[in-house]
Amino acid sequence: MLRRLGEMGSTHEYIASYGSEPVQELPGVHLVASLLKRWINGTLHYHISREHLPYYLDEYIFRFNRRHSAACGMLFYRLLQQAVSTDPHPLAELTKNVER
Repeated sequence: MLRRLGEMGSTHEYIASYGSEPVQELPGVHLVASLLKRWINGTLHYHISREHLPYYLDEYIFRFNRRHSAACGMLFYRLLQQAVSTDPHPLAELTKNVER
């Protein structure tokens, strides 16, 4: 994934913090990036399609924001409640406006 971002024009700078002064500028960004890479490798098994990327990121944000939640049972209940109250959307409808 990070290689593809480079192909799209983004740059990545490596910062060696082992044996040097710890970097204090962006610790939150490093945490989010680390968790995102681990989630991609473990859940999506290294496969991300461009057309579904917004949905993958929505799921990641949902999980990230609730990673310290004390009410896991309530989380399942809320997901179930939302699933029942939402109309069905076929995959073709969800991906019709996505650029390929």
